Amino acid sequence: MRPFLYTRPKVDRHKVCLMPNYDPENSSEHLVVALAAAREAAAISRRYYAGNFTVTTKADRTPVTQADVECEEAIRKTILERFPEHGFYGEETGTTQADADYLWLVDPIDGTKGFVRQYPFFSTQIALLHKGEIVLGVSSGTMMDELAWAEKGKGAWLNDKPLSVSSEGDPERAAVSTGNLKSLARSEGWGALANILGRADRTRGYGDFYHYHLLAAGKIEAVIESDVNILDIAALSVIVQEAGGVFTDLNGKAPDLEVRSVLAATPALHAAYLPLLKGFVA
Repeated sequence: MRPFLYTRPKVDRHKVCLMPNYDPENSSEHLVVALAAAREAAAISRRYYAGNFTVTTKADRTPVTQADVECEEAIRKTILERFPEHGFYGEETGTTQADADYLWLVDPIDGTKGFVRQYPFFSTQIALLHKGEIVLGVSSGTMMDELAWAEKGKGAWLNDKPLSVSSEGDPERAAVSTGNLKSLARSEGWGALANILGRADRTRGYGDFYHYHLLAAGKIEAVIESDVNILDIAALSVIVQEAGGVFTDLNGKAPDLEVRSVLAATPALHAAYLPLLKGFVA
């Protein structure tokens, strides 16, 4: 028998675009503008990725780079030029018109610590909140050629493919990824997490945007984090939900501006894990 030779499809690393299977006629102008903003940010972050930038430290001891600021300024300009009546909440430039019906939630470089050390796991996160509900999300993993997006009621996409979570519901066959866990580790819930991971078929910490993309694509079954903020996960929440997953905090609450933790999983595994993890962290 002749060996099978797999050739990976070529991807243009210098282009982020609407993919061929996606129907732009079914998309809102909000999504078109969000994707354009993500393209602008990708060009900036890619240019700085080689390391030619300055780094300063914010009051919370987290780093911020020129790339963070320039990406957010480009996103803000692209969005507010088209929707000047909308609010904008950005990681670096703060909030304007916070009481508007539409509020954009933007983390220009989610994973700045990794970006500074040239890890490719950083991303640009753009979400739209309408009257308190997240209705749109764009997640751009620039250096990994991953562009995911979703609108409420219209499905989720990753590059040229529609997304769908796994149908796996057996905890002993699940692949589980964990992210930031400091507060859970300091609580009595650490044992509950150990129980989940001890039964799982595969455990990893893919981290940042990437494990949510894997979840939405059906390649893993659950993501657990106890230390996040809304700008980290707003876009990812709608992507996972539109792919058929369940996305809440560790107490079962839908993500809002005060969210601090995540349990995202296939429906069956979310139902299995939530009672174990509920009540240990905010």
